[in-house]
Amino acid sequence: MPRYSADDHDLHAGAVRRDGITVLRQHFAPALLRTWAEAFAPLLDAHLAAQPTGTSSANRGAARHYVTLPFSGAFADPAVFADDDLLAIVDRLVGPDPVMCQLATDTPLPGSDYQPLHRDTPPLFPETAMETPPFQLAVNFPLCDVTLDNGPFETTRGTHLMGREAALAGIERGAIAVQPVTMALGDVMIRDVRAIHRGTPNRTAVQRPMVVVGYSRRWLLRPEVHIDVPQQVLDGLPHHARHLLRYNPVVADAASASAAAPERYQSFMY
Repeated sequence: MPRYSADDHDLHAGAVRRDGITVLRQHFAPALLRTWAEAFAPLLDAHLAAQPTGTSSANRGAARHYVTLPFSGAFADPAVFADDDLLAIVDRLVGPDPVMCQLATDTPLPGSDYQPLHRDTPPLFPETAMETPPFQLAVNFPLCDVTLDNGPFETTRGTHLMGREAALAGIERGAIAVQPVTMALGDVMIRDVRAIHRGTPNRTAVQRPMVVVGYSRRWLLRPEVHIDVPQQVLDGLPHHARHLLRYNPVVADAASASAAAPERYQSFMY
């Protein structure tokens, strides 16, 4: 059941259209996300251990790791990825019948650094020098509190509606602020992936995992980003949740999924 009214959904969608971001405070139960954190810890350990001796597995900058989540167990909970309020806002932004295209984590470890300022996607029609309405969204929620010390996401407001060079020039001369987003466990951020943003250093002694669930317009496909959906898990989902996953590959079982394979989503800065 939705927690918010249709007017609330309109307000949050309007904030994303205007600013490129909105945050739903204390939307998910912290106990639920602690279950996710417990399930994620061994996956990160395995990701780090799988690297050949003497190499770095940091694929998002120094000591920063992007890890796709397996679509099973806690991570396949439709109460999260098909949450009524999230989908109501997503529908308002990328149109009815959206597609869920991503389920992963971004985790800066101690020793991480600033990422370059970037977008997560290029414009749809770069030859026009015009930005379009939203076409791809990231829904982020942390698996711990996000403070100013443990690597908060930093973003800019309104740059999703600007050309990249103009946005970067505005940041350089101080006309556009780069702002950290602190979050409590249970908060959910919805953002237009075109907004200029970056990851920041984790200055604590512990990891700071952030989940990203990607949604896009029904006609958009980025083949480097996908979810391997085990048939048995798919069969157990309600219809609306199955429909969200309709363009993702279906695999025989969780063991057949490619979560343990090298990440294909390597080009992520635009």
